[in-house]
Amino acid sequence: MGTVHTAPPVQTLYITVRRDEWRQLKDENELLKQELAQLRQQTQGYLAQPVPVLHRTPHA
Repeated sequence: MGTVHTAPPVQTLYITVRRDEWRQLKDENELLKQELAQLRQQTQGYLAQPVPVLHRTPHA
């Protein structure tokens, strides 16, 4: 068996973000949320459709 290592304690990292950067991040986040909602809606519509069943005729 391998050697067991303990994880170091969790550290908090503080950063500084300018207002314009923060606004841009918020805008990007909103666009991604909208895109995700649209993709989920498309996926739900796709999954709600019945799957076609193909019947194969046996070879003689």
